[in-house]
Amino acid sequence: QQPHSWCLKFTGATAPPAIKIIYIYVNTVDRLYFAILCQKPKSGAANTHYFCIDDELVYENFYADFGPLNLAMVYRYCCKLNKKLKSFSLIRKKIIHYTGFDQKKQANAAFLIGSYAIIYLRESPEDVYRLILAGSVSYLPFRDASFGTCSFHLTLLDCFHAINKALQYGFLDFNKFDVNEYEHYERAENGDFNWIIPNKFIAFSGPHSRSKIENGYPHHAPEAYFPYFRKHKVTTIIRLNKKLYDAKRFTDAGFEHFDLFFADGSTPTDTIVKTFLNICENAEGVIAVHCKAGLGRTGTLIACYIMKHYRMTAAETIAWIRINRPGSVIGPQQHFLMDKQAELWTEGDIFRAKLKGNHKIAVTRILSGVVDISINDTRSRRTIQKDTELYSDEDETNCVTQGDKLRALKSRRQAKAPTASPLT
Repeated sequence: QQPHSWCLKFTGATAPPAIKIIYIYVNTVDRLYFAILCQKPKSGAANTHYFCIDDELVYENFYADFGPLNLAMVYRYCCKLNKKLKSFSLIRKKIIHYTGFDQKKQANAAFLIGSYAIIYLRESPEDVYRLILAGSVSYLPFRDASFGTCSFHLTLLDCFHAINKALQYGFLDFNKFDVNEYEHYERAENGDFNWIIPNKFIAFSGPHSRSKIENGYPHHAPEAYFPYFRKHKVTTIIRLNKKLYDAKRFTDAGFEHFDLFFADGSTPTDTIVKTFLNICENAEGVIAVHCKAGLGRTGTLIACYIMKHYRMTAAETIAWIRINRPGSVIGPQQHFLMDKQAELWTEGDIFRAKLKGNHKIAVTRILSGVVDISINDTRSRRTIQKDTELYSDEDETNCVTQGDKLRALKSRRQAKAPTASPLT
């Protein structure tokens, strides 16, 4: 074997019948293994160290969703494994990451060790996936956070490709990642937001007219976000849901603010997608995007930008956004992104070709909210107004929407001790 090369084998007839083990050799000393075991192994073996994260790194679900584990958990797992591999007391021991027979936890465990191999061992997603599947082992695909039947499956390979592309494009750098900040600000009481692309996109739960707690969910006024947004060079706010605060509170503070309404749980029109992309391509700083929960509509439009400008597949993009902000992109929005993939790739190719040719990009400069968009021909303006009028402010006023339900579920998760001062 060459250093950092992988090989794989399964236990044969000599193995205890109740145990199925997948061996993943990481380097020349054959130290790292991944195993699926039906019972907890005995401790104290002279040449073997077992560890399990099934009950330590646990996905916080909305409904029937169960993974992939978020970026903070990937980081903590990698730190744990690196520490074990470098530990003097374990230097002569085989290190076995094992998981039990819970299929959901198997999928998350496989996601973690596969991500480690891609991030630290520079293995390809295909090689990792082939090894993970060897010996007729199968893993449950991940699903969205909607209530009801799953109609879109996200595979481990999709997640591995997402991690690999994130490394390639600089979205993922654990040398700069602040795990405490991530875990703090993802909490509902601390702002409920996540970075999707460093220095480009923040996805966050929609602000309210004033800071308060309603039905157990903490709402934050626009002013609560100002210090963090200014510190991290946010210049642009895009709102996708009904008006729960006056946009002037952002614009008076020096932020650009745009409204692109479409119904909770639905997919955007082509006009809204193009307008969103134009805003993002013209923004001079970081863009903070929100709908009601900052999951479905928000994740869908940010995904459109990623697919256009980084040529990632719809599945890779959904995986990356969910790893950063679990619960993102829901129901029909998944199929919408699949249908838009080829079109967005083509648009991205044209955009980059014009940049490379040093031509002036024909993009529309958005000056204000969607209804006031300045576009050359009046026909385009009428089309945009018609699209936005389909989803008036009253659509979500007198009913409990998907966003309301998701925010309520998130707020009821087990409280954790804050790692810094609350957002407010």
